[in-house]
Amino acid sequence: MIDWTHFTLWSALAGGALIGLSAGLYAVLEGRVAGISGLLGGLFKGAGWKGEGLFFLLGILAAPLLWTVQRPLPEIRFDAGWMTLVAAGLLVGVGSRLGSGCTSGHGVCGLSRLSGRSLVATLCFMGTGFATVFVARHLLGNGA
Repeated sequence: MIDWTHFTLWSALAGGALIGLSAGLYAVLEGRVAGISGLLGGLFKGAGWKGEGLFFLLGILAAPLLWTVQRPLPEIRFDAGWMTLVAAGLLVGVGSRLGSGCTSGHGVCGLSRLSGRSLVATLCFMGTGFATVFVARHLLGNGA
């Protein structure tokens, strides 16, 4: 659910534009897709902690820290226990491995390249997300 009292249209638009710009520049300058699971996986597969992947990931980690110069970060709150978070993280990791990429790789970069595989992957993870929310909220009675 969107927290409309804290939603800021211009920062959301700027963030989306920066994601698109960085993914586009990465594709044009490096010839690679800026999917986070692929970049992170490449660092652990023996590519080492060097190269453009490391700088891309450091940029993702540095962005919230730089944001705090302007204003404080919003409160981070999880409405789930640690076992649920661990299970969710493992399922996301397995899903991105089975799907040959993550939401950023397929949804942002793959769709912009008109990749059929990315369209199918995006429809699958969006449909699964919609179904999960429906089941959790309306059939199991969890959530708002």
